Amino acid sequence: MNRVLAFGTTGMDRAAHLRAAPPSPRRLLILCGGQVSAGAEGLTWLPPDALPPGGDIFLGLDGDVPLHARDVAEWPAEGLRNLRDMMTQLSPAEAERAATARALIHWHRSHRFCSACGHPSDMVQGGWQRLCPACGTSHFPRTDSVVIMLILRGERLLLGRSPGWAAGMHSCLAGFMEPGETPETAVRREAMEETGVRVGAVRYLTSQPWPFPASLMLGCVAQAESTELTIDPVEIEAARWADKHEVMEAVIGRHPDLVLPQPGTIARHLITRWLADDLD
Repeated sequence: MNRVLAFGTTGMDRAAHLRAAPPSPRRLLILCGGQVSAGAEGLTWLPPDALPPGGDIFLGLDGDVPLHARDVAEWPAEGLRNLRDMMTQLSPAEAERAATARALIHWHRSHRFCSACGHPSDMVQGGWQRLCPACGTSHFPRTDSVVIMLILRGERLLLGRSPGWAAGMHSCLAGFMEPGETPETAVRREAMEETGVRVGAVRYLTSQPWPFPASLMLGCVAQAESTELTIDPVEIEAARWADKHEVMEAVIGRHPDLVLPQPGTIARHLITRWLADDLD
């Protein structure tokens, strides 16, 4: 069973003390249309003279080497790869750098104007802040908290399916936390809203930064107090209870109509830990 959890924190040196006056780049990661500069062996870091100066985000240091990322409008397709497709092929350090770059660049693209006065804002602090020159308001990168839950009832697991997924694909239930909620409250609310299942005890297990576009997935284990399913078709397309034999068959690709999330995702990680009786 592949229990790799992609994008885990590795203690990347983000060198926040250097952001006010970032060092010149010595290695540059390109992002174009959400894809990253990469080849068969992993990320492709360009030398600093590969592009004219300007518009870089300072990611931090690799030893004493400054790492930067840049969003570009055009780049040769053969030099780009989808980060989601290659996430388990990267080293933990490279995956964290790529995830950080992708999330920050998405934030800059979607927050170009000041939310206080509407004036175009400027990128400052090496790309970790935007400042409005008109009203002086500072804006900081946004991360959206999402609960994703392994809902159990005895030896069975609750799986859901969203519209538009590939045939047979099911995953753990998940949803965005709302203002004023704890993760435990969000788990119970989402389970009830999506499937009508009442949840009791909830505990946190692990987390995963998810740069598609900029979420933090909070993995929880929850105990169901009911089993009857009442699907909200606005939220999900279907839900089902599955026992360990069914889930194992899906892991090895032998189940006729059940497909699980790809390795590297927190959903797959939670499911395989349950199969391995490793939820402590």
